[in-house]
Amino acid sequence: MVDVVILTYKPDKSIFDILEKLENQTVKPGKIILMNTEQRYLEKLIYGSRFSNRFPNVEVRHISKLEFNHGRTRNKAAQRSDAEFLIFMTQDAMPADLNMIAELLRPLEQYEDVAISYARQLPGADAAPAEKFTRVYNYPDEDEEKTFEDINTRGIKAFFCSNVCACYRRNIFDELGGFVDKTIFNEDMIYAYNALAADYTIYYAAKAKVYHSHNYTAKQQFQRNFDLGVSQADHPEVFGGIRSEDEGKRYVRECIGYLVRSGKAYQVPGFVFKCAARYLGYKRGLNYHKLSRKRILKYTSDPTYWKRSWDLNPSIDVTRGYGKNEEGL
Repeated sequence: MVDVVILTYKPDKSIFDILEKLENQTVKPGKIILMNTEQRYLEKLIYGSRFSNRFPNVEVRHISKLEFNHGRTRNKAAQRSDAEFLIFMTQDAMPADLNMIAELLRPLEQYEDVAISYARQLPGADAAPAEKFTRVYNYPDEDEEKTFEDINTRGIKAFFCSNVCACYRRNIFDELGGFVDKTIFNEDMIYAYNALAADYTIYYAAKAKVYHSHNYTAKQQFQRNFDLGVSQADHPEVFGGIRSEDEGKRYVRECIGYLVRSGKAYQVPGFVFKCAARYLGYKRGLNYHKLSRKRILKYTSDPTYWKRSWDLNPSIDVTRGYGKNEEGL
């Protein structure tokens, strides 16, 4: 009925806890597919752990870092499943309880036009105050169903969706061709937009909960948002007519207010600095075609993506600006 796909790269021991919580869900997955990047890291972790005995329904598939792509890797995992529903997760998403799968399935079983349901993300115990606010801001405590018409009033938030933990109806997934085959980021939102455009709906299932948060540095924020900008520049059919800056401004205002009300006003300057790094990275990503190869590798969080792209498209070296490094190579 439902299979789970988890993408892993250099996982730590918390992956065992995630697998145990999935195995003990009130609705049990048929199988759990680990799409693991770089075999040596996972093998080192599970050596001597009796992994296959502890998790008999876990199927492990290895790929190299050069093969990894957010869309194509997930599509390959989907091909290994014949389940009616597919849950995609990341290795740092910890189920908050044993009802996560049941709550993800609930709207899909109740409404035939729901293509995707995605989970609420709760901050981890070590989350900084601004990160705690971000989780609440993006993942409120009430369910929400979104349609294509909502784009007119909600903009980019109408097709916001996260593969940190999301469940897909398989027949619609196949109908829409799965995830876009090549993208550095945002494979989930691109798919969500296409689902809305095909008159399906997206459901935010607030009772399906995972713990997932990060305390990124300003540099990491810059790099992630550079990649975000690249993905939007590469897919104007999805993002071209939608401004995301307005949503960003509202988030900044509300988070500053939260920090002040929480007695954390002293953290506002650091938060604003990180927001500036995010915005600068995003704008650079939107205009990546004007950058040299050297700059792109400096700005991105995923250099392998670019190296693979350039290897597959050597003719790009002769274009103006993009593809040339500062030594002319």
